[in-house]
Amino acid sequence: MGDRMNRVCLGLFAHPDDAEILCGGILTRLKGIGWEVHIATATAGDCGSATLPAARIAAIRRKEAAAAARLIDATYHCLGQRDVNVIFTHASNRRAIDLFRRINPSLVLTHPRVDYMLDHEQTHLLARSAAFAYSIPNASKLPLLPGARIPWLYYVDPLEGRGPDGRIVKPSGVIDITAVIDTKLAMLACHASQRQWLAAHHGMDEYLQAARRHSARRGRLIKVKYAEAVCQHLGHAFPSDDLLKKLLG
Repeated sequence: MGDRMNRVCLGLFAHPDDAEILCGGILTRLKGIGWEVHIATATAGDCGSATLPAARIAAIRRKEAAAAARLIDATYHCLGQRDVNVIFTHASNRRAIDLFRRINPSLVLTHPRVDYMLDHEQTHLLARSAAFAYSIPNASKLPLLPGARIPWLYYVDPLEGRGPDGRIVKPSGVIDITAVIDTKLAMLACHASQRQWLAAHHGMDEYLQAARRHSARRGRLIKVKYAEAVCQHLGHAFPSDDLLKKLLG
């Protein structure tokens, strides 16, 4: 892993609650072994209500995201884009690179390249661009912090583990989260505005049940009760050894 590696993880996702649903267990386990954890979203979730105006629901969802992060002593950040309008532009790329420059992560988790909605896919591009670029001295006006390097990059499952073609994604790694499933679900429960909306719509607490079911499905791949799956980015210049496997088994 190298002496230069900063023990800093960043999860960059499109919306509040994406990180908790898709890799809350991994983030919790990393915090438990002494890593500094950051959770960032491209948007504040301004389309996350059928009744509240955009500014109001965005403010609520920022607070929920920050509360979820605090459960594992993580830090929440928002890039300030708008729901269903996340676009890879010069400005959004600059914000992402600057965020990475401030955090200086050695490990990054984000959405897969292909997913059910374009906010996720565009956030993938932002995370992938910033991961490659942030340690280049001239890529940002912000100071280059010690140990900056191209980080280990992993893509989490698409929702329900299915790509847009309906096929189950085959992961490169599966991480046991059985011991921290309650923390993962507690983080997700912090997003009360989404939980309440789905409970009213489905007639049950589907928000948490769906996360538990998918974690159980991934757990069966490695014969544990609950797990989360990832695919490692192995493109040119990115680390090729499996850091998550080394750290979490």
